[in-house]
Amino acid sequence: MPDIKHFDPDAVLETVVRLFWRQGVAGTGIQDVVTATGLNRSSLYATFGGKQDLYGAALRRYIDQWSRPAFRSLAQDQRGLRAVAEFFDGLIAVRCAGEHARWGCLVVNAHTGAENGDPEVRDLLEQHHRELRDALHAALVAAEAQGQLASGTDPGAAAEVLALLAYGVNLRSRAGADAKALHATVATALQSLASPTVA
Repeated sequence: MPDIKHFDPDAVLETVVRLFWRQGVAGTGIQDVVTATGLNRSSLYATFGGKQDLYGAALRRYIDQWSRPAFRSLAQDQRGLRAVAEFFDGLIAVRCAGEHARWGCLVVNAHTGAENGDPEVRDLLEQHHRELRDALHAALVAAEAQGQLASGTDPGAAAEVLALLAYGVNLRSRAGADAKALHATVATALQSLASPTVA
């Protein structure tokens, strides 16, 4: 007779995402997960595996639900630098206000923790970076086509710089950085890429 789950694994995983995102992996024990989800350990282990497996599943869910939609929207937006500016505006808004303020980014948090020693986690981090960089690159190529970039600007190299800036926004916001200061930093970075006729 097949085992019948009396809970929604998807809802449980959403709770776990929020737990790891807010508290970090090191600060979250299995008992925290048990308490937050209301499941017993055997149900958790049978469904998701151990803590590292559970974290991997949470990280994949976060990327699918939070990162990829934003990257897709940016890559498809043809407004160039305006699209990049709005991408950062949205990032700062989520990181500095509302329900998830000061949680940072689950992916960026993983860059700074011991959990990135896991090969699967490292692969997810690399994939996330490529998708972020590629989305920024697509927006910068659109900007170049519209004459928005300063002469000599390499969209590929600039996309790498902006990806690092996005990581910095996430880290600084988790540490309590002021949204106004983050906006000013982003504006300065984008101004350095812009053609004088745009800036």
